Amino acid sequence: MTPPRTPQIPVVVLAGFLGSGKTTLLNHLLRNRAGTRIGVIVNDFGAIEIDAMTVSGQVGSTVSLGNGCLCCAVDASELDTFLETLTRPPARLDVIVIEASGLAEPQELVRMLLASDNPHILYGGLVEVVDAAEFDRTRQRHPEIDRHLAVADLVVLNKTDRVGEAERERLRAAVAELSGPAAVISAVHGRIDPELLFDPALRPDHEEKVCQLTFEDLLREEAPDGHDDHLHASYESVDFTSDVPMDPRRFMEFLDSRPDGLYRIKGFADFGAGDRDNTYALHAVGRFLRFVPRPWARGEQRLTQLVMIGAGIDAAALSAGLAACRADGAARADEPGRADAADVERAMWGVLRYVQEQAPEPEVFDTHETADPREAAAEA
Repeated sequence: MTPPRTPQIPVVVLAGFLGSGKTTLLNHLLRNRAGTRIGVIVNDFGAIEIDAMTVSGQVGSTVSLGNGCLCCAVDASELDTFLETLTRPPARLDVIVIEASGLAEPQELVRMLLASDNPHILYGGLVEVVDAAEFDRTRQRHPEIDRHLAVADLVVLNKTDRVGEAERERLRAAVAELSGPAAVISAVHGRIDPELLFDPALRPDHEEKVCQLTFEDLLREEAPDGHDDHLHASYESVDFTSDVPMDPRRFMEFLDSRPDGLYRIKGFADFGAGDRDNTYALHAVGRFLRFVPRPWARGEQRLTQLVMIGAGIDAAALSAGLAACRADGAARADEPGRADAADVERAMWGVLRYVQEQAPEPEVFDTHETADPREAAAEA
């Protein structure tokens, strides 16, 4: 099985009604990206603090924000075209954020991404930003917010400094009820840890050389002490490592029943006798799941290494659940004679259905009965 030839770029959809603070959150990501090159797709350049980011060039509807970041102003009919532009190797982007205002309904944007035939993109989640101080009035004016929350993968309850503690807890409970399994985190001024949404980019040594301080660097230095720790405190992460291969059936059962509040899972899984040639990169956001196999490197230690990120999750229960997924001796790679080949092959079917083919075609994602777009396609 051949993995994609080039790394796929996660595409995050950022949604929220007027005044929720989503553009403030977007600008926070741009200012605190820690070297990650972000492509931004908006309906109007006015959403981005372009002057503050030091514009270094503009071609057509694309503006360079400096430091490798790009911004495109598009309408819905141009989305595929600009995704193609931003995912070309010369752009060298690490993540793309779509600010949904004025483009399309969030659920429709998710459908467009899942149905896209662009092999270079990977669904990165739907983030819904909610104004805590105006939530009840927003629901009165825009009852469709209930529908938006129902399909969100992550909900940011913003402006929580404007409500009291009791009201904050009431709002969290109300939002959690509407958003179902989605993780719900609190924020002030749209400040969330960027690592909640995407991994920091790892640059080659020659790209990490000492350079002149940028405007972004100065802004980060002005942040109060402990700012990053405070942002990280809004969510939890759980690390899991095993030198025993994972049983494919048990592991898929774990993924199919992952608890509410678990937003992302990332890492690599070793399936032992299920596929002795490959390790499987795992990317799960909300209800979306994909595996990407790659050959083991010569001499590489065969491990399963996973990181789970969410809010209100039970770290001990998650670790125990994963530990229970470890294979018994019959499925271990170093004991091939004890495993029934046909049974091992059948056990891998659940994993392989989430492996993208080179020429993907939309399929039915039938694990659960739902109208959610991520569960209406078997990971295009």
